[in-house]
Amino acid sequence: MQLKQIRQILLHNPWFNQLPDGVIGKLVEQCKVKTLKKSQILHAKNDTADGFYCVLDGRIRVSNVNSEGKEMVLTWLSKGAWFGEISLFDGLPRTHDAHADQDTSLLMLPNSAFQKLLKEQPQLYPHFMRLLCQRIRATFSLIDETGGLSLKGQLAKRLLLLCNGLSQTNAAEKISRVKISQESLAQMINSSRQTVNKLLNELKRENIITSAYGKIEILDFSQLEKLSEI
Repeated sequence: MQLKQIRQILLHNPWFNQLPDGVIGKLVEQCKVKTLKKSQILHAKNDTADGFYCVLDGRIRVSNVNSEGKEMVLTWLSKGAWFGEISLFDGLPRTHDAHADQDTSLLMLPNSAFQKLLKEQPQLYPHFMRLLCQRIRATFSLIDETGGLSLKGQLAKRLLLLCNGLSQTNAAEKISRVKISQESLAQMINSSRQTVNKLLNELKRENIITSAYGKIEILDFSQLEKLSEI
């Protein structure tokens, strides 16, 4: 992938686009491209952090394994999404597993370069605080989800998060289509594929979504938002 293409992908992210011009060039220059095959692990929970990442192509699955050995998916990170900064700030191990959900290319800023950049450019701290605040808000939303929502409400909230909350894409270009399997959605709400299939069919009958194999399109965001609160 050429440098010009990489910059175009990065600038599509509103957080990255707000960085000072001189810093953008310096950050990209110190990065290297890392490729993963489908299902290959990027890092496991409790691994030592090696860098700050951005998805250039493909998709990263962020998850944990519960006490029964079942994978619990938090989210997927798609093109333009930055991640991995938390462990670089607090010096503690990774909080989740991260796997390539398909063949994936990543831009990686090594930890040493990350720390050097912050030392040389302390004005970057407010930018990273905004990124961290996005994580906190997303986490609070997930806590609210598990605190009392019905399964249908949890599914609605997850669809909204996948469309709007965690992909870090430009908010002006609202995503209405999600590529995801029913099995993956079931993992996200700790349910079964059969239950998710039933709930999706209810949403289709209510003209809130339409779906085909592995794809869901949101037709009525306002109704989906109402469902995500009950």
